[in-house]
Amino acid sequence: MTDNATNGQMIVCPHCDALYRVRMPEFGERAVCKRCHTVLIAPRAHAMIRIVALSVTNLILVIAALFLPFLQISRAGFSNATSLMDAVLAFATGPLFVLSLAVGALIVVVPMLRMLLSIYVLAPMAFDRKPLPASKRAFRLFEALKPWSMAEIFVLGCGVALVKVSALAQVHLGSAFWMMCVLVVVVLLQDNMMCRWSIWNALERRK
Repeated sequence: MTDNATNGQMIVCPHCDALYRVRMPEFGERAVCKRCHTVLIAPRAHAMIRIVALSVTNLILVIAALFLPFLQISRAGFSNATSLMDAVLAFATGPLFVLSLAVGALIVVVPMLRMLLSIYVLAPMAFDRKPLPASKRAFRLFEALKPWSMAEIFVLGCGVALVKVSALAQVHLGSAFWMMCVLVVVVLLQDNMMCRWSIWNALERRK
């Protein structure tokens, strides 16, 4: 799959462990595992600067969503409004304090940390500069935290719950809810645009 073969470099499929000699596809093309069809390399022109822009967008969305209204529930003349921060602090007192910490970490802290790490790793290379110190470790941590970033899961869970609650009360969705929905789309775009092999290769070449 390199400018033609990249000096004997090898790549292993992360799913089926098939081993290939690297041949770099053109921008917009993909190198795919013949055995399991996993995409191994998918370079895109100007991808790094776009990923950095999406990371900054995600940071702004998460920070704004923390304090803006998330939703309001009304029934029989009574209403209750909540923000994302209220959801995080809902169990902040008593024996469920650990649960509050977990909610805050999984839907706020970890997503923000991943965005900061991606900016730290990719921003210098996007402007043709050397990677910052410990960029490899930072990108490795970015990848390791991916399963623990659950802002998207939180939004989907809220959507399912609101369908059931709407039969019992009036639900008004706030701006923070729509920001989190946009966040889900932006995260998917970022993940689809990111070629891990290209980033590791760039870190190795530009160190």
